[in-house]
Amino acid sequence: MAVTRDEASDGQDRNGEEGGSGKLKRAIGPGLLLLFVVGDVLGTGIYALTGKVAEEVGGLVWVPFLVAFVIAALTACSYLELVTKYPRAAGAALYTEKAFGIHFITFLVAFTVMSSGLTSSSTAARAFAENFATGFGFEFGGMAVTAIGLGFLAIIALINLRGVGESVMVNAVFTCIELTGLLIIVGIGIAVFGAGEAEIGRAFEFDSADGVFWPVIAGTTLAFFAMVGFEDSVNMAEETQNPSRNFPKVLFAGLAIAAILYLVVSIVAISIVPVEELSEGDTPLLKVVEAGAPGFPPWIFGLITMIAVGNSALINLLMASRLVYGMSEEGVLPSVLGRVNSARKTPVTAILFTTLLAACLVTFVGAVPELGGTTALLLLAVFTVVNVAVLVLRRDSVDHDHFRAPPFVPILGALTCAFLVGPWTGREPAQYTIAGVLIGIGVLLWVATRIWMRSAR
Repeated sequence: MAVTRDEASDGQDRNGEEGGSGKLKRAIGPGLLLLFVVGDVLGTGIYALTGKVAEEVGGLVWVPFLVAFVIAALTACSYLELVTKYPRAAGAALYTEKAFGIHFITFLVAFTVMSSGLTSSSTAARAFAENFATGFGFEFGGMAVTAIGLGFLAIIALINLRGVGESVMVNAVFTCIELTGLLIIVGIGIAVFGAGEAEIGRAFEFDSADGVFWPVIAGTTLAFFAMVGFEDSVNMAEETQNPSRNFPKVLFAGLAIAAILYLVVSIVAISIVPVEELSEGDTPLLKVVEAGAPGFPPWIFGLITMIAVGNSALINLLMASRLVYGMSEEGVLPSVLGRVNSARKTPVTAILFTTLLAACLVTFVGAVPELGGTTALLLLAVFTVVNVAVLVLRRDSVDHDHFRAPPFVPILGALTCAFLVGPWTGREPAQYTIAGVLIGIGVLLWVATRIWMRSAR
């Protein structure tokens, strides 16, 4: 994989924007980009995993979200430096190639990012199906839930195939709806607190013989899944208007909005619903609505939850397909995966390929916590590499202005992300198994690609 300086940094696309190849349409302005970031960070994490975080830390459910936000913000600074320096699709893969120049490492990083998008979208699809059953009062078996999840992935693929403008507009609508859901939780919290029926003291209760540190770390490994999503936006750089100027302010604003909502919602949730009830199942916020506003139709909030987690699936499949497209454009994957629909300007074969892999995860893995935890595990490993790449690439200059993170930020980012990858965090062994299988598939695909490319010469 060879990336030249002109290609990766200061080249002009046919639309006059920096860093583009001209094959993809620049349809994302600052407003849509902000909704993209907020919509990707919000969603499945807060709607589906709040209870699982509470199971680890009790009433201190808001603390892992805060820690996850700090760690995510460190790595976001590194991503901002790189995406404004090299505003191209392929994201972490591009940065890894430029920093280290080792084809196999570049491929693994790219495949890992793609896999994280697939596990995240699979988490969302599964959560969508389970919220559909709970919110509308159906009693579905495991096979029916899987079938609903697969049908939902098919609908997301059709939206993605329609075009990036349409996909981002759907994301904007979905983001507004999921924000409404979280504001409903905040409103219920205000009403319950005003009536003196909330137990705010529960938000500061903690009872564990293991102390506070390790349970919080275990909770953070799950909560981190709720904070990821900001990294997806860099893979949309070729479809964003003026990326070097727009990314910094938009990314920081999106992360700040998400962090504030997460902290408020998690405190409201634990103040209304006891830990033991909140940690059961995959619909924790629906329980908050039922306990705090019994008269509120559960199907309405169930629908909002479905849209919220559906938005995560849409954005992650959008990101994964663009990453596969970028890898194909750089010669890391076969050129067939880089084919673009001439009318819609969408990477059609990449969309179909990533949707198929996500469908396999929904079918053969399924469980939300395992998939969500695997997403965080994969991304933490990638974030470690990206933070190191920032330091290596400091010696590479470009001839346009870009964001520059303080020197200590990528160092802290690399150390914290590497620490959270380890088994000492209390991470479930199943997450390492799923990640290992996915990486193994990646290695086989790399070997097959190298053989195919040599035979094609």
